[in-house]
Amino acid sequence: MTADTSASWPAPSRPGPRALTKLAEPIHALTYYSRELTDLTDVGYRGWWHAYFAYRPAPMGAVSAGTVTAAFYNFAPRMVERAVPGVWAIRSPADTVALRHERVVKAIDRIFGPAGSGGRSPEAASAARLLRRALDGLSIAGRPVFGAYAELVWPTDDLEAVWHGCTLLRELRGDCHATALAAAEVDGVMAHVLMAGRGHGNRPTIQAIRGWNDQEWDGAVARLNERGWAGRDGSLTDAGRQGREAIEHHTDALAMGPVTRLGTDLGDLLAALEPVAGHLVASGEVSATWPPPHLHRPEGGAR
Repeated sequence: MTADTSASWPAPSRPGPRALTKLAEPIHALTYYSRELTDLTDVGYRGWWHAYFAYRPAPMGAVSAGTVTAAFYNFAPRMVERAVPGVWAIRSPADTVALRHERVVKAIDRIFGPAGSGGRSPEAASAARLLRRALDGLSIAGRPVFGAYAELVWPTDDLEAVWHGCTLLRELRGDCHATALAAAEVDGVMAHVLMAGRGHGNRPTIQAIRGWNDQEWDGAVARLNERGWAGRDGSLTDAGRQGREAIEHHTDALAMGPVTRLGTDLGDLLAALEPVAGHLVASGEVSATWPPPHLHRPEGGAR
């Protein structure tokens, strides 16, 4: 489940949750795609996904596979079960959170220069201050992943705090999107069929990175077809496009808290985040789109 922020880069100038998420996403994505975190086999993980299912849920504690599947919403249970709970025998959740932060700091220092070097974004201090104002003390009710991350201590370094704040924004929207999907009776695999149906990724790519098999995907297409949201080939009907957009609007409404808190200062935060996010995208450190191009699989290829 990835909320739709797929408009072309840079982010749209209109204020609102999607504009904020569009700028926050590339900064948060350092967590997954910086070279410092793409290979953690040196500390005992078997590969990228094995590490992902350790460091992303780690703020929630030594949770079960079922808890991770429920909170993350969009992964096939078997994909989660390959890693969880075994990853907690490699490192404790607290140690995993520390490892993730340590590696992100290394990435920030490599890309932007260490603190005090003069290479850091001058907008970082403003962005960090506004992000904390937008997010500190925000309600965590019904937001399990955001709630766990909200308990982490804010970094004192401005650029590290920007990354932390953008991660909070990402997990907040993710939790809100899960709520909106569940309210619309759209499960995890159905959400991805809807995504692929509008050209945001495709079936072979999404199946590979979310773990759903052909039987599960075809079953989701059939359920959406019965609802009138998709054709038998998975293409979206007008009702399906409208239904998916309604889910995005519901997500926006649930994720309005930071925007409401900032009020007229939202534009200042967008302006402060844009050069940081823009540099990460322009330098090729992260992708401006999801799924990232390096994960793309052609239609008709092996699944």
